[in-house]
Amino acid sequence: MSYVVIAHRGASGYRPEHTLEAYRLAIGLGADYIEPDLVLTADGVLVARHENEISISTDVADHPEYARRRTTKAVGGRMVSGWFVEDFTLAELRTLRAKERLPWARPHNTRYDGQFSVPTFEEILELVLVESRRIGRPVGVYPEIKLPAHFAGVGLSHEEPLLAALRRAGPEVPVYVQSFDPSCLRSLAARTALPLVQLVDHDVDLLTPYGLREVSTYAQVLGAHKSLLLSTDGAGWLHAPTGLVDRAHDAGLAVHSWTFRSENAFLPAELRRGVAAWEFGDAESEYAAFRALEVDGVFTDHPDMAVTALTELVG
Repeated sequence: MSYVVIAHRGASGYRPEHTLEAYRLAIGLGADYIEPDLVLTADGVLVARHENEISISTDVADHPEYARRRTTKAVGGRMVSGWFVEDFTLAELRTLRAKERLPWARPHNTRYDGQFSVPTFEEILELVLVESRRIGRPVGVYPEIKLPAHFAGVGLSHEEPLLAALRRAGPEVPVYVQSFDPSCLRSLAARTALPLVQLVDHDVDLLTPYGLREVSTYAQVLGAHKSLLLSTDGAGWLHAPTGLVDRAHDAGLAVHSWTFRSENAFLPAELRRGVAAWEFGDAESEYAAFRALEVDGVFTDHPDMAVTALTELVG
């Protein structure tokens, strides 16, 4: 059985996420796909950030010229305070610099704070094309459409700029497009033959046999949180398969699981090594456990470790 290694926000275990440097490193470490989360600037340009609030991942709070833009908005059903990408033009966003979003878990990444800019989707595609040709193998992109309903509510749409950028990149770049929003994916399915990925982390309705069959009418992949596939007990120890991989396969869906991280803070209790949250534990055993479930792909912050672990398991 084949599998794909998806570099989650780039090699984000080693560089601040969603920077060209994180994506470039991920390609060098053997990733099959790099995964940008896409949000929109005020002038409709797709850029890579994990969320539309940008104070966590950029130095915007250090720019006095933008102080008055701090606000509070309803985003995805909750109130969020900060600075929002849709309130900045691309030119303004270019004045900001990226920083490590998880400094408590990745203090080593903070040494790169302030060095890298926020990339556009066009720049990411250009990087993928250049690096694919340089290393002699195809590398794909796996963009996530973030908060499509929120952006539509402020008059911005992902679909046309996304599809236009992918058309310009051409068939040389393998693509999956992902979203948590079924309506967004259904709309895309009517416009493109690109493989689509339904992300899930707790949606019970989508995970029933009927729900999975419905997903298969518009998507080809179920992008499932790890806990939906292999449960843990109350103390955080790996427990038992849930059967979701088999049910998804029966519905004709591949399964890509997220997110694999090597630091103790993100590993099941029995796989932690040492005491510090940022120390690496036994991630290889976690990959083995999920490989045994016959998942078809993994999202990982450490693509080199995923490639090594999964290659050893295969051969």
